[in-house]
Amino acid sequence: MKLIDSISPAPRDAWAEVLRADPLALETQSPAWIDAMCAAVGFEDASRLYETEEGRILILPALRRRLVGTLAIEGSNLPHCGVGGLVAAGGATPDEIAAVFHELSEDRVLHQSFYPNPLLASAWAAGAPPRAIAIPRRAHMLDLEGGFGKVWSTRFSSSTRTGVRKAERVGVAVECDTSGRLVPDFYQLMQQAVGRWARTQHEPLWLAQRRLRHRDPSEKFESMARLLGARCRIWLARVDGRPAGAFVILQGVNAYGFRAAMDEELRGYHANDLLVRRAVEDACEAGCRYYYMGESGSSASRAVFKERLGARPLHYAEYHLERLPLTRGGAWPQEDGQARHPVQRLTTVVGLAGRGHRK
Repeated sequence: MKLIDSISPAPRDAWAEVLRADPLALETQSPAWIDAMCAAVGFEDASRLYETEEGRILILPALRRRLVGTLAIEGSNLPHCGVGGLVAAGGATPDEIAAVFHELSEDRVLHQSFYPNPLLASAWAAGAPPRAIAIPRRAHMLDLEGGFGKVWSTRFSSSTRTGVRKAERVGVAVECDTSGRLVPDFYQLMQQAVGRWARTQHEPLWLAQRRLRHRDPSEKFESMARLLGARCRIWLARVDGRPAGAFVILQGVNAYGFRAAMDEELRGYHANDLLVRRAVEDACEAGCRYYYMGESGSSASRAVFKERLGARPLHYAEYHLERLPLTRGGAWPQEDGQARHPVQRLTTVVGLAGRGHRK
């Protein structure tokens, strides 16, 4: 497999066309998503369009972070920015993935990471070169084939259906917004969850809040809502007017449960069960084939919740190409952001080197 042309940043029209032709594509692989991350977090667009000898067009959505001088790191996508990896009509093949890896290995970038679609795990495993460092991961995906009626009756567990009925019976109210109006309510629930985690782990609240602002600043969700429009759908459940739970769903070719938060004090109202029901039904009506529920890591409780909804676990890998041995030197990342990602360690090391040491 040979690549005969490369353009960066990738032209938007061609990118949008390829995205529509890839049945496994997720909204975090779209040009609007890259624009939203650049606008909110200050990244640069490092996307690339490749053309193969056979005339196939491949798109690699990617973000770049400048460190010191010309030093930079790149990711498809960078940490906390969702699934990346190649987009191609019908899905990327192992040979295409291998060719792109070879092309990227020539770049003078300190660290490159690839967080691919878990449904393409076998293709990435076959296409990754021996020098690429593979980090094991686990995610969950719900197959929407057959429509919502089939998902409800054969994939949702009986306990989930019971929870939905209880939520409806006690009057849990659910709304969906695509304008960004519900971002403050959602973010308030995120902050509550961080405070609860800090108390449980006996961590200073200011430190937990700082990590949240670094990982998921409110500007990130405001930018997503502004630039993705109807493809960024915030679902909010209320109990007597009080926010009880919220989901941020990215809905394109497929649906992506990007973030979720809930009020633990209102857990008994089963708001999350009702939110899932509404969001999954909405995705089915939009013609999505898959509902990606995100990284599950080693969390047993997270896996149990997702599997009650009919999602199946997917084992895959994140891949790193690096010029400094950072991945081998620390913990592997989890979706909750507690373990430090190699890119985060690199940013810290370079930042300290740039400032120097004071005696």
